[in-house]
Amino acid sequence: MTQTTAAIDLGTNTARLLIGTVEEGPVIRPITLKRVVTRLGGGFTRENGLSPAARERALAALREFAGEMRRHRVGAVRAVATSAVRDAVNGRDFVLEVLRETGIRLEVIDGREEALLTLKGVVSGLGTEGDFMVFDIGGGSTEYTLARGTTPLFTRSLPLGVVRLTEGKVAISAMEEKISRELEIFRTEMAEEGFASFPSGATLVGTAGTVTTLAALVQELAPYDPARVQGYVLSLGAVEDMLEKLLPLTPEQRLLLPGMEKGREDLIIAGILLILKTMDMFHFDSLTVSDTGILEGILLGLREGCP
Repeated sequence: MTQTTAAIDLGTNTARLLIGTVEEGPVIRPITLKRVVTRLGGGFTRENGLSPAARERALAALREFAGEMRRHRVGAVRAVATSAVRDAVNGRDFVLEVLRETGIRLEVIDGREEALLTLKGVVSGLGTEGDFMVFDIGGGSTEYTLARGTTPLFTRSLPLGVVRLTEGKVAISAMEEKISRELEIFRTEMAEEGFASFPSGATLVGTAGTVTTLAALVQELAPYDPARVQGYVLSLGAVEDMLEKLLPLTPEQRLLLPGMEKGREDLIIAGILLILKTMDMFHFDSLTVSDTGILEGILLGLREGCP
């Protein structure tokens, strides 16, 4: 009998739970998927780390996830926490609080492991042929991975997250300056490792909430339909047009657009700026969207017996 397993990704903006089975192939058979915008990185400071209100929002989501796992009689679970928790001075205390309150053992992973789990999940959904530049836009960081099929060649985690960009930079120009500076460093490191020309002929693949929301907005999807998002190709022009459409709107007005996820209406601008700067700097004229990512990577790792 195939074991029911669960993956939890506690990110800087969103907490997500995927319960499913992994069958021969391997093929993931989802049973339930839940996502809660917790804004765990909201109000984050270097001195105090995670704010009390943000911690409680995340705890409420994880209590709900624990209940779901009990209902589905999950046999194995891996729960990971990323940028906000690993950077917080009170991150360890929060992990202990989560274990005490929910029974969930959070594992704080570094940016490299986050990127590799994401790659595993992306290629499982999109296929494994060709060269890829995969990027995962998070709330606190963005992971970039160069890959040939399932093989990672070069990866970096950059301090570019939509929550931190939005809360830390008031003006669009300040966001763009920060994004450009970090991407220039990344490009230099690529060149030093012999990958200066790698993007030539490669496919740019984006995953996580900013990218999937953008695909939903362009297609005016209400409700969200993962089947129409997975593998959707966004042209550079479509991304530029959406930025132009969203910029003059208030966050409340953006929420009225078909495809806009509640909790992302103020963050979407920073995310699109990061997408556009990535496309421009590495000379991509299109972006392939992946609805699969770190959650699927975790489930596949559990089947393989990986930690």
